[in-house]
Amino acid sequence: MRPPLCLLAFLSCLAACGDEAPRGAPPPAPDAGPDAGASTWRSALYPEDWTPSLTDPEGHFLHDFSYAGYHHGEAPPGPPAAAPTFDVVTRGADPSGQTDATLAVQATIDEAAAAGGGIVSFPEGLYRIDDKLVVSSSGVVLRGAGSTKTRLHFTRSAGMSHDAHLAFVGKAEPDLDLALSADVLARADVVEVEDAGDLAPGDDVLLGWVITPAFIEEHSMTGTWEAFNDTWQPFFRRTVRAVDKAAAPHRITLDVPLRYPAKLRDQASLRRVAGLLRECGVESLGVSNAVSWAEAWAETQVHAIDLRRVVDCWIEDVASFPSPAAPAEGPGGGAHLASGGILVEEASRVTVRGVSLGLAQNRGGGGNGYLFEIRRSSEILVADSEGDGGRHNFIQNWGFGTTGCVFLRIVSKNGESLTDMNDASGFTGLSEFHHSLATANLVDASTFDDGFSIVNRNHESTGAGHTGTENVLWNNRGKGALRSLQFGAGYVIGTEGLYVTTESPLPMAAGTQPVDRVEGLDEGDTLEPPSLYEDQLFRRRAP
Repeated sequence: MRPPLCLLAFLSCLAACGDEAPRGAPPPAPDAGPDAGASTWRSALYPEDWTPSLTDPEGHFLHDFSYAGYHHGEAPPGPPAAAPTFDVVTRGADPSGQTDATLAVQATIDEAAAAGGGIVSFPEGLYRIDDKLVVSSSGVVLRGAGSTKTRLHFTRSAGMSHDAHLAFVGKAEPDLDLALSADVLARADVVEVEDAGDLAPGDDVLLGWVITPAFIEEHSMTGTWEAFNDTWQPFFRRTVRAVDKAAAPHRITLDVPLRYPAKLRDQASLRRVAGLLRECGVESLGVSNAVSWAEAWAETQVHAIDLRRVVDCWIEDVASFPSPAAPAEGPGGGAHLASGGILVEEASRVTVRGVSLGLAQNRGGGGNGYLFEIRRSSEILVADSEGDGGRHNFIQNWGFGTTGCVFLRIVSKNGESLTDMNDASGFTGLSEFHHSLATANLVDASTFDDGFSIVNRNHESTGAGHTGTENVLWNNRGKGALRSLQFGAGYVIGTEGLYVTTESPLPMAAGTQPVDRVEGLDEGDTLEPPSLYEDQLFRRRAP
């Protein structure tokens, strides 16, 4: 584990580079915080009579983040009370960890799927899984007796690059493509098309556009954004609430407002998709997949759990544990994970709560050591969870279209980036938005003893460029660094203890002006409400 002096040196480097005045001295902003002596205070952008349409005279506003999570936070995750249970031990799985349980567990998963869904139950014990487990049907829930009582030890390493040991994999097959007939502004929940065809309430849709030269130039990313140029990219994952064919053009109401303008200039369109997995979950299990130090570094981006192309799913009460296959001491000694932890990709309305992941072996470049990772997903809630000893403990990664996601009361510590397997020292690895304009997400009431970053990463990571816009950092704290250099608008509201950077002469600030809005540095303890997400959810659900 890295000594605290390394973090101090990192923060000193930021200060030496002129990133900002000493902690606690905010840069000029329209509203720099509460009045002196006030017992509590509210953001000027979130008064007691706040509504989602509120905009200040300078055009600043806060999105409504309350839609994040399983069924938009309107019901607790879990299978139906009458869901059948399928016990893996009675079907041949060894709970002692002495023999491979892969075939018995996969057969139980398949049996639950054939029944239309159910609970795959793991009694207390250690289960050795020598290959991958795949769930490809809705309604399947893996449930243990508790994250410290039921443990899944995944042993396979070879050939696991860009893969996961437990994967929930749906489809997103497009069968209808509707060009928008008018531009749509952020915060609108109605889009117009000339002919909605047979689109109906309840349909799953993607709303996106082509990454055109004009879109790239608008964001000052010419020559930087290249990986997705001239391709149609989904920015929002939505469900249709209503279709009005009596109107001309036809009007389609979506379940969640858009987070960013959609323009005809960029060939914005709505695409219906089929095949997403629904109502799947992982509950009360321990997981580990760490191996030998050399084996861990021979593969890349190996995740323990992957939720891919799913909607209304969850992971709760899951924790990593020391892998029996990890070295007892030395490099990788006592490690839990080979590289990655949980990956949520091309998904929406997922809740990850009460999860603790840590001690990854491969924390090198190329996407390794990401404990909680979100890719191209909408309205994901990661709450009351801890990342310890990854490269980037909490991260958005790869591609456009991460929007409306919420990190609530997360704890990130001991983030450490390694150059290669022979790097014994490393440097501080921050949780961060990592790639291609993560849009209107919320980091809420969380603790960072390493840090959190939203900057222009320029040509790093295949032209990541601007990693965020219109994201809100609300009431965060810790001993680490918080860097908010967002394209267009960005918001830092209420902090405690963090070294805050909103300006820099370094390339990470290129094209990010104006300076992100800051209120209440080192006044987070008296900010009302303590959690923006929970207050907005209460308001939306109130009768």
